[in-house]
Amino acid sequence: MKKRKIGLALSALLASGTLLAACGSDKGDESKKSGSDKDKFSVAMVTDIGGIDDRSFNQSTWEGIEKFGEENGMKKGNGGFDYLQSASESDYNTNLNNLVRRNFDLVYAVGFNLHDATSEVAKQQKDAKFAIIDSVIEGQDNVASIMFRANEASYLAGAAAALQSKTGKIGFIGGVEGDIIGGFEAGFVAGAKAANPKVKIDIQYAGSFGDASKGQAIAKRMYDSGTDIIMHAAGGTGNGLFTEAKERKKKDAKADVWVIGVDRDQYDEGKVNDKTNITLTSVLKRVDTAAEKVSKDTKDGKFPGGKTITFGLKDKGVDLADDHGVFTDDTKKKIDEFKEKIISGDITVPEKPEK
Repeated sequence: MKKRKIGLALSALLASGTLLAACGSDKGDESKKSGSDKDKFSVAMVTDIGGIDDRSFNQSTWEGIEKFGEENGMKKGNGGFDYLQSASESDYNTNLNNLVRRNFDLVYAVGFNLHDATSEVAKQQKDAKFAIIDSVIEGQDNVASIMFRANEASYLAGAAAALQSKTGKIGFIGGVEGDIIGGFEAGFVAGAKAANPKVKIDIQYAGSFGDASKGQAIAKRMYDSGTDIIMHAAGGTGNGLFTEAKERKKKDAKADVWVIGVDRDQYDEGKVNDKTNITLTSVLKRVDTAAEKVSKDTKDGKFPGGKTITFGLKDKGVDLADDHGVFTDDTKKKIDEFKEKIISGDITVPEKPEK
């Protein structure tokens, strides 16, 4: 009987030891898993209605996110990097909330049209982190606002247009009047006048970012009046400008008609045939660079919530696209001089048009 009691006691002790060991093992695994999760980071974006391949902000932001994902060994999908495409404005809130529910650590809202939706969702989802492109949301610590000094690159574009123009008449087509497009106009005009004080500048607004036919009609009037170089900051409306310029070039190979693109390098849009292209250059907003940098900072624990980060010539957030050999040597030299003076602070580029 005594031996049996001792045996039962030993069995209980062994069982207890096994249970403790098991508990210790689970705790170790859990700790290890927790540490692993902490090292993970995921990022996603919601597009504007232009689509992921809009050759503008959506596409450029996605390229930056893709590059960041690939550099960090991430895969497309939950836990990595992804995007949701908006077919209409009513999709903005739904898509933002969807990505938050999928536990993405950082969610980008692309374009100022998502301002209200981002502000609303961010107030509801205070533990989530958001970054909005080309708009400023103030007073919300879980939203980082990303802006660009497009006026600086537009200054260079205006200088290039004034120096390259053969007629001394250049043009600017804006989409909808406002602070952002006004910055493009202000820089373009200032740069053109700095390069050639006698240059004539025709400025017109279409009142829309999606009316290509109106963009073409405005471009036709400008080219008919002797304007030979036109810059646009008009989104899809600018497609009409490209259409008009290419049609004129097809009819007359010697026609001096040029377009300055916006946001991305729009050289492909200017292709007339294998030998001819009507894109002089483009004003670049390096949204890909911005998205990559803010993603990295957030992953490193430096999320700029509640702040506005502005990218300019100095930090390579804006620039002029390759001219593909169109600029004269004098134009290149003058643009480089202007660029250095802007970066050094010797030239302060206006942010708003003169009234």
